[in-house]
Amino acid sequence: MKKTILSVFILLLILCLAGCKNNERKTAVTVISREDGSGTKTAFEDIFKIEQTTVNAEITNSTAVMINTVIGDKNSIGYISLGAINPDIKTIKIDGSECSAQNIKNGSYKIKRSLNIVTDERINDIAKDFIKFSLSKEGQAVVEKSGYISIDTKEQYNSANLSGEITVSGSSSVAPVVEKLKEEYIKLNPNVTIEIHQNDSTTGIGSIIEGIADIGMASRELKNSEIKKGLSSKPIALDGIAIIVNKKNPCDELSSEQINKIFSGIITNWNELRN
Repeated sequence: MKKTILSVFILLLILCLAGCKNNERKTAVTVISREDGSGTKTAFEDIFKIEQTTVNAEITNSTAVMINTVIGDKNSIGYISLGAINPDIKTIKIDGSECSAQNIKNGSYKIKRSLNIVTDERINDIAKDFIKFSLSKEGQAVVEKSGYISIDTKEQYNSANLSGEITVSGSSSVAPVVEKLKEEYIKLNPNVTIEIHQNDSTTGIGSIIEGIADIGMASRELKNSEIKKGLSSKPIALDGIAIIVNKKNPCDELSSEQINKIFSGIITNWNELRN
């Protein structure tokens, strides 16, 4: 009889422990990060003082893949550019402030960075003219309309009626606003063709060094080693980095400290944040 009771007790204990582990798996945080060449990752880790992203993170190689991965996993958390926010994902407040152009302008949302274009001394006239348009009042109006934060400028743009082709390569965070700038630019310069290759900041910067692109796109600042190779950068917009979760996730707000602990692998379960 005693053996039977003991056996039943052990069985119940095993089932209880199994159930607990199953519940833990159901609420385990899925960290979604970007590849090492990503300027967004560099800026994100710098802002949140993350020394090393957890080795358990799922790595994505573009903004679009990041978004689709979060859409497909209800326990996931990731980060994207402000301009890439869409209704299929949920953004959460950080330190009580929502990621929006207004909050970035007024300083309440501090998770922000510059979106940069990169060139060297070999820059041609068409690339110069496209940059001139991008930094003009007309170009910055396109930036604002695209959901980013414009750079203050008083410069007006007048078309030089150039003809030819340029190649732009780099960050998937910068590419969407450059696409919009391109659309407006070629309306004013119909004889110019602009080819845009979307990859990551480091690849875009490398394309300038190798001479296979005319303009690079970077969502991080240049490193000293890159500046020594003759590169220079200019911001064409300001951007927020939005922290995103699945729409079914009840989490609405996290602190900067919690973000650090999640992406460092210290916090691994959503229940740790809900208690």
